[in-house]
Amino acid sequence: MLFVWIALWIVALILLLADPRSPVNRRLGAVCLSGGAGALASTLADVFIPYLHANRPHERLEELLYAVQAGSSLFCYYGLPYFYLLFAMAYNPSERLRRWRRRIELALLLPILLCLLFTPPYNEYHPITYSIVVWWAIPYFLAATFIFVTKKFRHYSLSHTHWVICLAVLPPVLFTMTVSYVLPSFGIFKMWKYNTWLVGIAVFVFLIGLFSYGFMGLRVLIDRRRLDSTLRAVTSGTAILHHAIKNDVGKMRLFTEKMKAYADSTGQAELAEDIQVVQQASRHIQEMIARVHRRTEDLEIQPSEVRLDELLQGTLKPYEPLLGSIKLHLNVAEGWRCTIDSAQVGEAINNLVSNAIEAMNGAGQLFVSLREGKKELTVEVRDTGDGMDKAQAAKALEPFYTTKSGKEANFGLGLPYAYHVMRKHGGYLQIRSKQGIGTRVYLIFPKSNVNAVHVAAPPKKRPAEGSEAHGTRSGMDN
Repeated sequence: MLFVWIALWIVALILLLADPRSPVNRRLGAVCLSGGAGALASTLADVFIPYLHANRPHERLEELLYAVQAGSSLFCYYGLPYFYLLFAMAYNPSERLRRWRRRIELALLLPILLCLLFTPPYNEYHPITYSIVVWWAIPYFLAATFIFVTKKFRHYSLSHTHWVICLAVLPPVLFTMTVSYVLPSFGIFKMWKYNTWLVGIAVFVFLIGLFSYGFMGLRVLIDRRRLDSTLRAVTSGTAILHHAIKNDVGKMRLFTEKMKAYADSTGQAELAEDIQVVQQASRHIQEMIARVHRRTEDLEIQPSEVRLDELLQGTLKPYEPLLGSIKLHLNVAEGWRCTIDSAQVGEAINNLVSNAIEAMNGAGQLFVSLREGKKELTVEVRDTGDGMDKAQAAKALEPFYTTKSGKEANFGLGLPYAYHVMRKHGGYLQIRSKQGIGTRVYLIFPKSNVNAVHVAAPPKKRPAEGSEAHGTRSGMDN
């Protein structure tokens, strides 16, 4: 059980250090801590205390270790079902119960307090009164599992990480429920020793999920920090480069103007043409570095109230003549007014649509949607182009990375710019792509961060009595 203890506490430490403000991470960390406490109690009882008693007898130290063993064992038995239920409630929260969350958490502690007060105290052979604890612990486990597995996702980008979390959490927890609560209530003890294998598999799934798909937002957090630091480095570097080149190009322009004037006054036409070529090259260099600088500079957001559906439709309007054989599918949830920088968000959407159209080479299907969830609004841009493999998709948000070889003036800054815009708005950008199928890009706006409010559409005016309504008929009339 030494491995179980160390492994679970390391996972708890990773979860808590990664995002200590997240209630989901804190509560899953508490699940791991309580599970590891049970393994610690077993390790003390089977390894450390017997070794100390046999080799270096020390009565007070043995008493102290026994007290730690008892506390760890009780923390595991009483804490595991409680924290598991709190984790499930945070992972799949109910809007109806949000106001009562604190009271519910306190009420769930009541069976634990009653058991501590009115059941026999801890001993090595019967740490808890199983026949009583099982009547509240098992409902906690089953309710938490139901809440956990019934979580629904509005979009594909997050659903697969849910099943990675299920594989890591459910098997060891449900096995522990069976061998540590159900079987002991029937007189079958010590079966929890077989939990080592399931915990090992769960830790393996955790590590694979962390680096491949993401786990509890950890991979997203790691990627964000890496991209943020990269963008900061690129921003400062291009700012210095832009300033230096701008100054030197200004000097070149000043002196080439003098040289050109001299060439014109002395009738040296060939020299004047050569100087003009140098001037054009200097202007081109300045223009190119200015374009890079504009895309990488630290954005200053100027938020205002905007109808997100109208912004999306207005951004798509100029592309309609350019679609050719590309079929556009537009599905927009109407009426959402948000406080955002319309210019920056519009440019971010513009980059995604432009990339999607270029990826399809004149033929395919372009899907653009605005969907509403409980806590967020999601803009999705999906194409049926060639798509990207995993390595390309992982690098897509890195500045200056591009798959558009041979394209002039393409710096690979469109997606990093869109990512930067979303971060400034408290949202995030996600990419899902498969070779031969296409690419999906999601712009996800948390409603609370953009002050999203749904505005009901104004009622349509009824025609005056005796007059006839003109125009197209609605879908209900057809």
